[in-house]
Amino acid sequence: MMRSLRRWLVLAEIVHLPAVPRLLVLTQLAFNIGFYLVLPFLAGHLADDLGLAAATVGLVLGLRTFSQQGLFLLGGVLADRFGVRPVVLTGCAVRVAGFLVLAFAGSLPGVLSGAMLTGVAAALFSPAVESALAREGARLEQSGQLPRTELFAMFAVAGEVGAVTGPLLGVLLLTVGFQVTSIAAAVVFVAILAMHWRWLPAGPGAHAGEPVREGLREVFGNRRFLAFAAANSANLFAYNQLYLALPLELGRIDGDGALGWLFALASLMVVAGQMPIARYARGVLGPRRALVLGFLIIAGAFTTVAVLVPLTSSVLPAVSLVVLLTAGQMLVNPMAGDVTARLAGERRLGAHFGVVSAAGGLAVLAGSTATGALMDGAPPSSPLPWAALAAVPLLSAAALWLITPTTAVREPAPSA
Repeated sequence: MMRSLRRWLVLAEIVHLPAVPRLLVLTQLAFNIGFYLVLPFLAGHLADDLGLAAATVGLVLGLRTFSQQGLFLLGGVLADRFGVRPVVLTGCAVRVAGFLVLAFAGSLPGVLSGAMLTGVAAALFSPAVESALAREGARLEQSGQLPRTELFAMFAVAGEVGAVTGPLLGVLLLTVGFQVTSIAAAVVFVAILAMHWRWLPAGPGAHAGEPVREGLREVFGNRRFLAFAAANSANLFAYNQLYLALPLELGRIDGDGALGWLFALASLMVVAGQMPIARYARGVLGPRRALVLGFLIIAGAFTTVAVLVPLTSSVLPAVSLVVLLTAGQMLVNPMAGDVTARLAGERRLGAHFGVVSAAGGLAVLAGSTATGALMDGAPPSSPLPWAALAAVPLLSAAALWLITPTTAVREPAPSA
């Protein structure tokens, strides 16, 4: 019974991981604490403290996202070529520089530089960390210690804890000022850099010495993987609606004050439910059914809102959206990481994870523009924009049924 209880306690499981996987999972916790110390409050700083127009604020935030998502492939290729450690260390140093520039920037060029540096940093270290996590997960699974999907689930939970903790600390630091908050975030990334300098093993890249173009030819020649990356990109597009469509729906009912509570609800769901759902997905459903069911639930989130919006002016559609969208993503995210590595043949994982992230970024860039146009052009209580949103993950579910491997890996024997 005690062993069973321990398996439900995520923090206890993280402590019992071997050193390198534990560092990688805790890295995601620390990354998100440092990131969310600043980024939720950047728009307010630009508008209120620097007096920038709303369109300019949108430009800054958009370029930050573009500089991150657009360079994920580069970060992954560099990790494959030179190894995870130098790429992660460089990414941390670039993010320290970005936050320091934001702390002292008083004009648009400085703000743009700082924001884009924070994006470039993530493009360096995120695919490197994810590829290392996939390799460590494969080793744990082969030795019978832990399924790789559960390691990805721990990674997601740690990130969610950081995403909740960062803004809370940011609110406290903002009482002193945005400059102090940005400097504090830089200090967090200095600490992360020091941790990885000390404990992340050095070693050549998995494909050191091989021409970069050969790696790109291998990745872009893997048609099944590319189809998976395209279908899976709807996941990030759907998640982005928490920042775009959800606030618009709350504005329809004058419920803007509920936004923070709904984000807290999503975080609580991930922290409490990600591990058992990941185990169920792997042990019972298998990769194909888990991914398809997850995307169907995500489609159901938007469909539910489409049905409820014309009927009610309550917060019920928004709550339904958050609960179902989060539940679907808890099925999709750990399995998608595992399937990415398997479709890659466990090779060039940095480049493959970079392509998956870049595909998601392109989907958000194109989809957000279309979503905004739909919301602007439709009456406030129209179900049509929500029905259109539902169609995207529904198409992905159909595509993933054809693309995803059907074989589920058997659970390893429980460790003592």
